[in-house]
Amino acid sequence: MHLDLPELIKSLGYFGVWAIIFAESGLMIGFFLPGDSLLFTAGFIASLGYLNVFVLIFGAFICAVLGDNVGYATGFRFGRKLFLRDDSRFFKKKYLMQTQAFYEKYGKKTIVLARFIPIVRTFAPIVAGTAAMHYKTFLTYNLLGGFFWTVGVTSLGVFLGRIIPEDKIDHYLLPIIVAIIVISLLPSVWHLIQEKRKS
Repeated sequence: MHLDLPELIKSLGYFGVWAIIFAESGLMIGFFLPGDSLLFTAGFIASLGYLNVFVLIFGAFICAVLGDNVGYATGFRFGRKLFLRDDSRFFKKKYLMQTQAFYEKYGKKTIVLARFIPIVRTFAPIVAGTAAMHYKTFLTYNLLGGFFWTVGVTSLGVFLGRIIPEDKIDHYLLPIIVAIIVISLLPSVWHLIQEKRKS
């Protein structure tokens, strides 16, 4: 089934875009949603006059931050119970302890960079909550990451929408979206390669 993002955005409007951003940021079932391509395309559509870019970005930023807070709360409330479990075949408490140590050392950078990596941005706040990352620290870097992500990706869509003729949109939009998805996945691929080399 072909997903026509421009038409979807025009149909759903602001609240539809914001709801998807919230779900991808804060609900585990939202990991498959197209956050990057959605923001970019919404910016593209806004450049054509269908949406107000400032309203779009402001709402997307609020929903991204709120979504991450829901993810953090979920991890803190339910994930913390894993510390009380005994080791089993599928669960080792030492891995949870290692995750907590990782977030104590690299959590700030992780919360910001995770915004730009599909799937990871859905689970990063949940893991941060499970690892009991200090909430004020989490919130500070959640705000930064949410700001750079929503403003940066949406603004890129607006910029390209203004320099590409409207009658040429169909020729350029899909390749650009594919490029954004590939670029956003590169950090994860690079990390896996580095881990494989170390092992």
